[in-house]
Amino acid sequence: MLRFAPSPTGDMHIGNLRVALFNYISALQRDEPLLIRIEDSDQERNIPGKEKEIFEILALFGIKHQEEQLQSNNLRFHRAMAIQLLQDKKAFNCFCTSETLDAKREASKEGKIAYRYDGTCENLSAEAVIDNTNPFTIRLKKPDHSITVTDLIKGESTFAPDDIDSFILMRADKYPTYNFACAIDDMLADISLIIRGEDYLSDTPKQIAIHEALGYTKKVEYAHLPIILNTEGKKMSKRDDASSVKWLLEEGFLPEAITNYLIMMGNKTPTEIFNLKEAIKWFDLRTISKAPARFDIDKLKFINREHLKGLDPKELSRYVGFADEEIGQLAKVFLEEASTLKELRSKISAVFAPKIVPDEYKEGFDILREITLKAPHFDDYDSYKAYLMEHSGLKGKNLFQPLRILIGGAEHGPELNDLYQHLKNYLKEVVK
Repeated sequence: MLRFAPSPTGDMHIGNLRVALFNYISALQRDEPLLIRIEDSDQERNIPGKEKEIFEILALFGIKHQEEQLQSNNLRFHRAMAIQLLQDKKAFNCFCTSETLDAKREASKEGKIAYRYDGTCENLSAEAVIDNTNPFTIRLKKPDHSITVTDLIKGESTFAPDDIDSFILMRADKYPTYNFACAIDDMLADISLIIRGEDYLSDTPKQIAIHEALGYTKKVEYAHLPIILNTEGKKMSKRDDASSVKWLLEEGFLPEAITNYLIMMGNKTPTEIFNLKEAIKWFDLRTISKAPARFDIDKLKFINREHLKGLDPKELSRYVGFADEEIGQLAKVFLEEASTLKELRSKISAVFAPKIVPDEYKEGFDILREITLKAPHFDDYDSYKAYLMEHSGLKGKNLFQPLRILIGGAEHGPELNDLYQHLKNYLKEVVK
């Protein structure tokens, strides 16, 4: 089984969506089920409604799963496993206060050495542990050997015992830390491959250490995806609008285009434009670059435009607020200068909205409008143009500029012939 484990603490990040996509594709390729585990253990940071939003986004992107789970439902297992580790003397109670630990961290910082837990509570006598009424955490005993993580993308990384340290499993409030809950949950679900961002790579040896301490011997595979950089070459954060999947959708990027781009980013693909179904046939985690991938909004716009061009005209029409194949064809005409649904809607809306006319074209505009409202229907643009010229006396710029505003809604845009071809049946409504 594979798993995607988001937290309901904010909008879904494109890095998380990329993880979800790669897990979905890999699960299908390996013929294994996919588990969606909502990591809701951090009650203070959870945002109401985000869990539902996560599933809605996954469905929108065609990411199907076979099992769902709330991490909080496993709390009894987290606590039971912690007690087992204490009984096996592979973990210990730590009574060090946060003030004491902060002081030791500050001393390490001043001494310019990496902070490591000094084992103060590791060898307390049984009597001292029993008699102590102070709050305590539970720490895993530092492993006595190095742990090597074999990664499908990054190769091998070895972590010394000091790198892993005697880290906390259960906090003083008797709730698990991320690493402990994650390790137990993956073990209980029999996860075979873990795909996640490389910012979790340092957590992996800790989770392996937990498995080893519990005697869990299943060989789990790992793939840590390189981080996504913004246009400035820094790690993409929540401050970057484009990092939010919700924002991208609201801006008018198609799920198919976002999927296309996230799979292609930092990857070798046989073609530039593809859909998820096609990608499943050739996708390979091992071809993903080890280097960070830079997010390019202009590249995404290009890919989005190509996917919009490929839409059925009637479907595209519905995206821009109509249900007519002809308006879908009109929208495709505007794709020469628009690349998102938001931009397309703006272009189409301007065609049907009351026109804003510069003073220099106002007289010509009014003349052409009145003639058009009384004119017969013309199947072709040339006949319509000839009729306007004959009855208005206008020509050149004085004809074409106000005419472009009249039927196109803007001073610049597609060829008038192309606009007319798809608007001739709506002409009276356009110029009203």
